[in-house]
Amino acid sequence: MSSHQSLISVVVVSFNTRDLLRACLQRLFSVAEGLHLQVIVVDNASRDASADMVAQEFPDICLIRSGINLGFAAANNLGFLQAKGDYVLLLNPDALVEPEALQLALSRMEADSSIGMGGGLLLGKDGQREPSARLFPSLLNELLMLSGLAARYPKSRFFGRFDRTWDDSGQATAADWVPGAFALMRREALDQVGPFDERFFLYYEEVDLCRRFHAQGWKIMYWPDVVIRHWGGESSKTVENQDFSSSGSQLTLWRMRSELLYYRKHHGALTTRAVALLESGWHRLRAWRARRQGQQRKAQESERVVALMRQAWRETDGGLSCPDRPW
Repeated sequence: MSSHQSLISVVVVSFNTRDLLRACLQRLFSVAEGLHLQVIVVDNASRDASADMVAQEFPDICLIRSGINLGFAAANNLGFLQAKGDYVLLLNPDALVEPEALQLALSRMEADSSIGMGGGLLLGKDGQREPSARLFPSLLNELLMLSGLAARYPKSRFFGRFDRTWDDSGQATAADWVPGAFALMRREALDQVGPFDERFFLYYEEVDLCRRFHAQGWKIMYWPDVVIRHWGGESSKTVENQDFSSSGSQLTLWRMRSELLYYRKHHGALTTRAVALLESGWHRLRAWRARRQGQQRKAQESERVVALMRQAWRETDGGLSCPDRPW
C-alpha cells in the first residue's frame, strides 16, 4: 500500500445561498475525519455577502469572487483551475454530506481505477429520494417524462427508466450520469476528458460531461449508501424579477436552451428538431384540451411553454449557438 494520502479538492459554486453555504461547509468539515481536503468556493457575484461570509468564517478556504454570474459550468471550471487534488468533488451549497459518505466514495474509487466519477443517494428536505442515477436524455425518455407515465408508474422498469425510480434494491450500479450536487471525479479522468462545456449556463452541463467520461471509457457509479441531503433549487429562487411557476419561468427557458444545445451537440439536427416538436406538440395538445374543459390557467401555462420553446430555438439557432452570458 502507498503511504500517499489522496487529496480531495472540493469545488462549491455559490449564488446567493449564504446561510446554506455556511451549513454546507460546516457539515463538510465536521464529517471530514481522516480526509485530506482542499476546499474551493467560487462565488457567482452573489448579492447576499456570501463571499464575505466565507472570507471571514472560513479563512483557509480558497475563495474565488466572480464579478458576474458565470453559470454553473464556467464557475466550476474556475474552481478546477485551482484544484490540486487527486480527486475533485462537485458539491452544491445546498447539499449536506452525511457522515462517512465521502470516505466511502473515496475508498470505492481508490479500489477500482476504472471508475471516473461516482455519486450518491440524494435525499430531499422531506427525506424522499431524489433522482440520483439517471439515463441519458433521449426522445423516448422525454416522452415518458412529458406524458406523466414516468410519474404514474415509478416502479415500472420501463416507465421509470429515466430516473431509475423502480430500483429500491440498495445496490451500487453503473449509471449513465449522476447529478452535480455531489459528484466525486478522478482527476486523471477529468484531465483526459476536459472541463465543463461552458456553453451550458445552467442545466445539462453534467449530462454532457458524463457523456464525455463514457466516451473515454470511464465508468460512472452510483452508491446508494453514500448519502447526501439536498435542499435543491435554492439558488434559482434568488434570481430577480423572474417567474418561477411550474411552466412560465425563466428557468424553463434556460432549461430549453441547454436542452437544444445538448441534443444538437450529441444527436444532430434532426433529433434536436424532434425534441422541440415533441415538447411543443404535447403542450399544444394540453392547451387545446384545457380550453375545451374551461381550464384557462392550465391552457395559458402550456401556451407559455410553446412560446418559450420557440424563443429558445430562435436564441440558440436550433441548438447551434449559445446566447451571450450571463443568461
